[in-house]
Order: sequence, then C-alpha cells, then structure tokens
Amino acid sequence: MHLPVVLNLLQASLSSFTGLLDFDPSANVSPYDLDRLATLSPYHDRAHVPGVAAELPSDCTVDQVVLLHRHGSRGPEWEDKYIQKLVETLDNSSQAIGRAHLPQNLRFLKDGYKSDLVPHELTIVGRRQLFDHGADFALQYPTLSTDVVLSSPVQRVVDSSRYFGHGFFGGDVDTVEFVTVDELDVPVNWITPWKSCSKYSEAKGHAAASAWASKHLGVDLSDDDIRGALFACPYDLAAHNESPWCAAFHNHELRSLEYEYDLLMDRISGLMSNNDPGPVLGSVYVNKLIERFTNATSDAKELYLEFGHDTSILLVLSAMALNKDATPLPVDHIRVHRKFHTSEQAPFAARMVWEKFSCKKSFHGPQIRLLLNSATYPLTTCQKSFKDKEFGSCSLKEFISVNRFNLNIHYGDETWNATCVD
Repeated sequence: MHLPVVLNLLQASLSSFTGLLDFDPSANVSPYDLDRLATLSPYHDRAHVPGVAAELPSDCTVDQVVLLHRHGSRGPEWEDKYIQKLVETLDNSSQAIGRAHLPQNLRFLKDGYKSDLVPHELTIVGRRQLFDHGADFALQYPTLSTDVVLSSPVQRVVDSSRYFGHGFFGGDVDTVEFVTVDELDVPVNWITPWKSCSKYSEAKGHAAASAWASKHLGVDLSDDDIRGALFACPYDLAAHNESPWCAAFHNHELRSLEYEYDLLMDRISGLMSNNDPGPVLGSVYVNKLIERFTNATSDAKELYLEFGHDTSILLVLSAMALNKDATPLPVDHIRVHRKFHTSEQAPFAARMVWEKFSCKKSFHGPQIRLLLNSATYPLTTCQKSFKDKEFGSCSLKEFISVNRFNLNIHYGDETWNATCVD
C-alpha cells in the first residue's frame, strides 16, 4: 500500500516524494471494481444466475408486485469526519505537495482536493437513480398501479420515494399519497423494524469491522487520513460518478474495504450477532408479504411501492436464509465465495421486487419469484421441482411452508422479547 507513505510524509511536511511512489498502474482499480464497494456501491444490475431463466414462461401473468427499494446514492454519515480530516491535512501540506514528484494516479493532489459532499442527503446521482428506476418500473409493470407510496421517515428515503414517483406516475404523481411508517398505527413496521427493538445496535458491527480493517487492509486505520482517502472514493462516486481517490488504491485494498462493510452489515442485519436479530427483525416483513400474497385481510393491493434502507433489504434476506453462509464469515481472511455479499444485494438504490404470478400451463397455482437488482434471486429454500429451479421461483404454498418460523414470530412474544427487550 503506497498511499499511507504519501500521507505520512505529508503530515511530516517533507519536501520531496521522488522515487517513493513508483508502482505498476495496471495493479490499480479497474472500472469493474467500482461496483464492489459493498453498501456504498453505485447501483448496478446483478448478473443473471447461470441456468436460471431471466423471463417467466409466455403463458404466465404477474398478478401482484411488492417493491422494497433502498434510497439512492447519498452523502457520507459517520465517515464524513475522516474525509474532512483528509481535506484538512492536504490543505496544510499544499506546499509540500506542490514540490513533490508524484505518480500519475496522485497528481490530482497538486490541484488540491476539496470535498463538497453533503452528509446524509440524497445526491444528484441518487435522484437520477430513483427517477430512472421509477420509469423502468412503469415500463416493466404497465398494468399495475397504486395510489399510496410508503417510506421510512428519513429525508433521503422520502426524497427517493418522490423521485421514483415522478418517474413511475409521471403527471399523475400529484394524485398519489406519500406516507411514512411513522404515520402507521402499528407497534412495529416492516421497513424499519429495528426502531422497535431496544437491544438492536449497530455499534457491535462497526467495532468488529474496524478490527478487521485495522489488521487486514494493509494500512493503519487509526490514521484518520487513510480512512478519509478510502471513504472519499465511494462517496465521490455517489455524488459525481467519479473520484480521483479510487485509482490511489490497489484492487485487493478495495476488496478489503468491501469485506469490512460486509462484516459490519452481517453483524447488524445478518446472522452473526447475538440472538440472530436479522431473522427476527426480518420476520416482520415476511409476515406482511405473506399477508398480502394470501389476501389475508381482504384488502390486498395489486402493487406496493415501499422505500427504506440497505438494512431493510438485508433483514428480509436473512429472515428467509437466502444469504446465509454455511459458517460465519471469518475475520482472519476474506472469504471470496460467500452468500452474504452486499455489493450485489444492497448497493445504493437497490430494488427488491416480489412477484406473485399465475400460469395457464407452466405452473399450477400461484407462484412467487424474487427479482433483486433486476435479476432473479433463486428462492432455494422453497423450490421443489425442476421447473422451480429453472425459473428461480416456488409455489406460494411452499413459500408459506418454509417460512413457518417467521410466521410464528410476533411483536412482544417470547422470541421477539429475547432478541429485542432489555
């Protein structure tokens, strides 16, 4: 890792970098790798799973759709302090940088580096992602509609729902009611269920991920400037679709950053924490999904448009064991082949689409399919036939059967309280 050398020397106000930073540019990041930044990845479609059909049989019709959409690209959260510290260090070392002999991928420092990132807020890139997704969704499901859009109350999520709405509804958007989960009369909602779980905390995830990064990223992450440079890469992308910092790191270093975030998210929304909060909290959504698909309340809509966070999506996958690895992710090395892979499951503007469909001949009875980021995500836990495997789907009956654990969890019961109540 060469970037720490630069920043350490900058801090020491040394006057020359000649000969310290000569390395092979081909070892640096490629455009493909910029889709591998975990939950900070720009939106990208997932690759289709080999052997799984991309389209349903021609005799099948989608009857009901439930969308759970993550907000679009945003500014940094807790990472912002590290980016601002980096900017301060570079400002204080501008004279040394001006005299330095830098490799091609760091020469942008001679012009200075400023950050215009706005913490927490939806970026211009994020706005466009949601508008485009709304228009795409209208083309994909032209016969389905709704008059209500539901979201988390966080402003970037509310904004995302409205940009999607403009793309989906067009000139009719003013006739649509935009509602947040805070307005629902329920003890726990299915988009942000952790808000009703007093024992739920993200702190354990951050601590565990930081321990991994300090040991394995090849840099001393107690150095705030190095952290700032790492975080500037994905957040510049989120705001501007480009970042000079991404080329400052080798592929394996960005892979390590991705793994750091995967460990973090697996501990706060997956299957690696005490009492498995992922499945318990995700069960709220699974219950709501089955209620809608079975029309248990006799008022099910043909289309649901709902907006939340990366955790909202990951909790659902955890509850259904669809991203569960056979053994927990190790902290002493990167497991390359893993099911819990947030770059593919929950990038910015991720979209989880549940379809209930029926067919004249291909299948008997109502069927369920999951599209995650535009590609079929096989429902491996409930597939019973070769046809199921071919299309990644399963029958509604089997879907309900394999989710008995989720259906037996209710807010305030013994299982919920063991996980959520202090």
